Amino acid sequence: MSRISGRPSISTEHVYGLSLRVARWREGAGGTPLLFLNGIGADIAAAAPLLTQIHGREVWTLDMPGVGGSPDALLPYSAPTMAATVMEIAGRFGHGLLDVAGFSWGGALTQQIAVQFPERVRRLVLMATTPTVGAPGIGWAALLDDDMLASGLKLPTATPLGLAWQTMAMAGWTSAAMLPHLRDMPTLILMGERDGVVPACHGQAIAELIDGAVLEVVPGSHLFPFTHAATIAARINDFLEQAPPTARAAA
Repeated sequence: MSRISGRPSISTEHVYGLSLRVARWREGAGGTPLLFLNGIGADIAAAAPLLTQIHGREVWTLDMPGVGGSPDALLPYSAPTMAATVMEIAGRFGHGLLDVAGFSWGGALTQQIAVQFPERVRRLVLMATTPTVGAPGIGWAALLDDDMLASGLKLPTATPLGLAWQTMAMAGWTSAAMLPHLRDMPTLILMGERDGVVPACHGQAIAELIDGAVLEVVPGSHLFPFTHAATIAARINDFLEQAPPTARAAA
């Protein structure tokens, strides 16, 4: 098992027949907790260098079934089912309201959570993701990503069945019809300027669907949240600490 930087608290949560490894940094800290959802096949250890640099709040993430320290699921699962599973864990932690950030595949799941549980999400951070997964292989091209090859990052860390179930959960998925309902939810969209896996135009499509969303194209290719972790963490920190819009604050 890879060493996880920042020494998070590690637990295994049993939800709806799944056993999911969960990591929590700064457990019990004040401020709105942040949930991070990773890309296809990527585990807690891959996200840790980014998450350890997000301050002032509890930050937590988990391994999807068949990834890292979570055993395979016996049956396929859907995006809505996994969204409900993740939010069940959030409820167990006492997180009635939280911020959610997602990268690539996890960015799609983040959108699903926001439209499925809008009353429980304060802010969204979407990175290198899309509103429509037209092909089942999203994530595989990350194996040849420029930043990953240069950095030596090892992805994915999933079993063949784990990858298959993750792929199937998002094959043909779209949030396009639902995103306009998030117009009061502050949203930051970060896309890599050299991303050949999910080009920046996908972020533009999300920004056009969520009124008030902020789109920023940042240096790097698909894995920029990890290869440019300090810069991205600083931007996330700034966004999460911003004063809420008047309409949102009064809600």
